[in-house]
Amino acid sequence: MPEGDVHVSDLSDAAPARPVPLLNIANVLTVVRILLVPVFLIVLFVGDGHETSWRIAATVVFAVAAITDRIDGQLARKYGLVTDFGKLADPIADKALVGAALVGLSVLGDLSWWVTGIIAAREIGITLLRFAVLRHGVIPASRGGKVKTLVQSLAIGLYLFPLSGVWEIGAAVVMGIAVFLTVVTGLDYVVQSIRLRAGVRHASQ
Repeated sequence: MPEGDVHVSDLSDAAPARPVPLLNIANVLTVVRILLVPVFLIVLFVGDGHETSWRIAATVVFAVAAITDRIDGQLARKYGLVTDFGKLADPIADKALVGAALVGLSVLGDLSWWVTGIIAAREIGITLLRFAVLRHGVIPASRGGKVKTLVQSLAIGLYLFPLSGVWEIGAAVVMGIAVFLTVVTGLDYVVQSIRLRAGVRHASQ
């Protein structure tokens, strides 16, 4: 090859990767999910909080918000739209939605406060843990964490929807599974944070 000639492949290899824009569809859906939280609470507490039509409406709002969690994650991975903002904001959006629903159901007397307390303590603790290790790196939502959120959302949906009889027993069983996954995945995040800090400390030595 004559001196000075450059292959196109050489140029493509040398080209720096394009940064992912902060304003992308995945992050927009995450923000929309956060904005739907107060809308959900308003609809849930209309009247005495137990009117069938409004409970169905609250269930629909919750379901739409929960579905955006599935969609934004798929879009981010498929189109390379993963950002540090998304890694941090996505789980926070999930926790805000789930936390609002649990507290709302407990205030209305539909869900025991101890269930809300366990889940809320775990979610708040993990959120604080994420911020504590943020300077070392971002702990993204794990596969187990996503399954936990899915089961939590399903359980909450069953509690929100005006059901009776055997459906109430089914809702309690699903919520029990959600509590179990909440505790197990919480411990996993603690292990991840310890490994992250240990890895950074080892690299700096």
